[in-house]
Amino acid sequence: MDRPPAHPLFDTLAHFETSNGFINQYLAGIVCGGIEDAALLYEHALDWLVEQRHNENNYKSHRSELTTFLHWCWQVEEVSVAQVDRRLLVRYLAYCQQPPAALIGYRNVAQFRGGGSERRPNPLWRPFLGKTELGRRLPYRLSPSALKTKLALLSAFFTYLNDMDYSDRNPAALLLKRGRYLGPLSEPATEEQPLKAFTELQWSYVMAKAQRLANESPQQHERTLFLMALLYSCYLRVSEVSARPGFSPVMGQFRRDSKTGVWGFFVPVSKGGKSRTVAVSDALLSALKRYRCYLGLAPLPSPKELTPLFCRHRAAGRGRDQGERNANLGQRQIRELVDGVIAAAAEEARRDGLVEDAAEMAVMTAHSLRHTGISHDINLNARPLAHVRADAGHDSIDTTSQYLHTSRVERHQSAKAKPLDRLDHAINSKEGQ
Repeated sequence: MDRPPAHPLFDTLAHFETSNGFINQYLAGIVCGGIEDAALLYEHALDWLVEQRHNENNYKSHRSELTTFLHWCWQVEEVSVAQVDRRLLVRYLAYCQQPPAALIGYRNVAQFRGGGSERRPNPLWRPFLGKTELGRRLPYRLSPSALKTKLALLSAFFTYLNDMDYSDRNPAALLLKRGRYLGPLSEPATEEQPLKAFTELQWSYVMAKAQRLANESPQQHERTLFLMALLYSCYLRVSEVSARPGFSPVMGQFRRDSKTGVWGFFVPVSKGGKSRTVAVSDALLSALKRYRCYLGLAPLPSPKELTPLFCRHRAAGRGRDQGERNANLGQRQIRELVDGVIAAAAEEARRDGLVEDAAEMAVMTAHSLRHTGISHDINLNARPLAHVRADAGHDSIDTTSQYLHTSRVERHQSAKAKPLDRLDHAINSKEGQ
């Protein structure tokens, strides 16, 4: 079968969620060729595009850019997206400014053709679109504004990958802010970025809502309540408690040290391929007992217990777990559960007149629970930085130190009583006594 020189990866909205054997075969070849995380990255890209599907123009723009970028990463540079830094991204932009002639088309054609499960890559499709004038093909050019648009699209995708814990860098944002591509599409570097962690008040709304949901509908939300408690208390990333190829979280990851009697939660593979054991608080241990008793299990796990940590309530309708009811939840399902609780809590805060708090809560994500747990333990619970660093899995204490009073609200509150002159402050204090 004839195929285009660059393989299309994402179909139109009408066929987006239909499994495509040609794409699957292509991805399998990329993985076997040495890009081991290609399938995982592709799943992230699909999830990102799902968020764009309510605006067809946005969807088309992101689909086009991701297809070109992934072709360059996997086929041209033969690198994982996780390896792309600022230097490599500059090479990508140079590649887009002078792409191979074989990748330039001169009319719009569909990426796939055919119907149903037989959607095939269109051999006439090309990732770059050139222009003609009076029947003559013009030299391919990419305007400065088109380059900025590419960077803006990639920056949004890298931000999403950061939230998914796939990557901790955003080379596109760096080029937009500091490089020669700086322009109106970029956002200036500023401290006044959206809050990443809930304040103490906001978090109280979130946990109160999760508690009420569990009490009112235990069949649906006992699982949700324990999920929220676990992510917050152990600073876990969503990827560390969700099912993925080669990993399915189980109850046996809660382990009691036979010598000390202390309980911990074992994370076998984390970001960067490291493992760690997170200290479990008494409050989380109580939450675990409640959750397990609801499931009809013994209050605490037995050694090496293989009971799934978070079972699906219904059989999966598609994907690798299709038809399985007791399969663990995947990243998408976990994020949807957490996002639902956050949205409901934000609405309650809004009804109580906390409009600004509600607006801040509404943009939080599941990853915010990790930031919140770390921030609260340092700033409210006064846990030693070294202990928090070990539980969070940070490489450096400098990373953990960034959570010291990171909340603008907390810093403003602590600054309210600062005097301009300490001597006058002491005199006024005595006079007031």
